[in-house]
Amino acid sequence: MPDKKEMPYGSPADQLYELNKAIYKILAGGQSYKIGTRSLTRADLDTLIAERDRIEAQIQGSGSGLLAGAYAADFGPDNRR
Repeated sequence: MPDKKEMPYGSPADQLYELNKAIYKILAGGQSYKIGTRSLTRADLDTLIAERDRIEAQIQGSGSGLLAGAYAADFGPDNRR
């Protein structure tokens, strides 16, 4: 398994966890706020959601084999009677 030097942002699961925390902070506390002369603006919500979707797709498709994450459907005739 790679050490933190090779993966500075952690595994995809770690990244997903942090993205969800960041999204929750925006949803629960707002995009930005100001206290006195200090202000904080969090990352753009749309950007965080897009990155979360990308990481989720990466995790779902990270199985082994050529067709990892693929689905199969049978469109043949129904043989039940």
